[in-house]
Amino acid sequence: MAGKLKPLDVARQTTPGKYPDGDGLYLVVAGATSRNWSYRYWIGGKERWHGLGSLQEVSLKDARVRRDTARQQVRAGVDIVQAKRSAREVANAVEAATTAPTFRQCADRYIEDHRAGWSKKHADQWPSSLAKYAYPTIGHLRIDEIMPSHIYELLAPIWISKRETSNRVRGRIETIIAKNVDIDDNEFRNPAELTKQLREKLPKRPKHKPRHHPALPYAEMPEFMTKLSAAEGRAAKALRFVIYTVCRTNEVLGAAWDEIDRPTTAWRIPAVRMKMGEEHSVPLTAPALAILDEARDGTQGDLIFPSEGDQSFSDMAMLAVLDRLGYSHITVHGFRATFGTWAEECTDYPDGVREAALAHKYKNDTVAAYQRGAKLEKRRALMADWARFISSPSISASMPASMAMLTA
Repeated sequence: MAGKLKPLDVARQTTPGKYPDGDGLYLVVAGATSRNWSYRYWIGGKERWHGLGSLQEVSLKDARVRRDTARQQVRAGVDIVQAKRSAREVANAVEAATTAPTFRQCADRYIEDHRAGWSKKHADQWPSSLAKYAYPTIGHLRIDEIMPSHIYELLAPIWISKRETSNRVRGRIETIIAKNVDIDDNEFRNPAELTKQLREKLPKRPKHKPRHHPALPYAEMPEFMTKLSAAEGRAAKALRFVIYTVCRTNEVLGAAWDEIDRPTTAWRIPAVRMKMGEEHSVPLTAPALAILDEARDGTQGDLIFPSEGDQSFSDMAMLAVLDRLGYSHITVHGFRATFGTWAEECTDYPDGVREAALAHKYKNDTVAAYQRGAKLEKRRALMADWARFISSPSISASMPASMAMLTA
């Protein structure tokens, strides 16, 4: 009961132990320099010890006052230990929130971490597009402060007038946010995700009309390749590589030597450089490998087709090659359409193989399967047939192996 401890005894006590004063008050001695007051209570069948301060700072009289206050709280149903713990957690959360990085800081870190694997164009577009369209609205906000309404606010002015730019900006914001949230947080919903709600709120876009790139009829490809093979210069080599790999122009112009896997004769293009955001493996035929050998001779730096200062040159250089050869009526991108038409009309390869070779968006699991694993070998056979077809003007030599088997 109260009064059991005496001030003089308390002052002299240094033997480790717990010394009761009554009504739950204890002097807890761990050593000569560690003596503290604690209030012991039970709530919900559980024992609790609530610290009331050190003997050096709290006298016996004051400890009893603090004990009485704590007892009143417990009688009112308050678990004071849990309440103190919760208050501490809230304080820590507030402190963490005030020191959390802003979206712009997260974006800067993401760009810096990935810049080395990007082409110059890609490395320039990321920071410039975010600075122009995202930072004014969300750059100063923490990730947990960004709401879908913020995304709507920054996208609405450019959603129609700058269709492709707005799509890229939204995707980049979504990527940065996803990179900076807890992977185990199943409740998190990315505010930049193009949900039905956001899509309905944004201005209605006019129906998109696909832009067709003028292409060369596939029957004229062998003759064209004969002329192209005689053309000099790095742009001509790059154009030949575009045709043999049927890749997009920017993918070839940003191609780096460390993406070439010689042991498996494949070109591994990282997801960050692909239009669909998926890593793409390109089987390399003998002519494509020969072009790489030519490009390697006398070049320095990381890029396969560099220009001044080890930076990729514009696709205008390849258009100039077409113009010099008398083919100004077609485009570089049109060779992908030429390949697609040839593969559809002249081979028996499944649609999934053709679509995967062109790195089109995976419309179904079949196309995705032909992009991965052992299915790469089916694409390798297709690309070998394509190389054989365009490399020889003779009908017999240009006929794909798959078609030869069908007519045998």
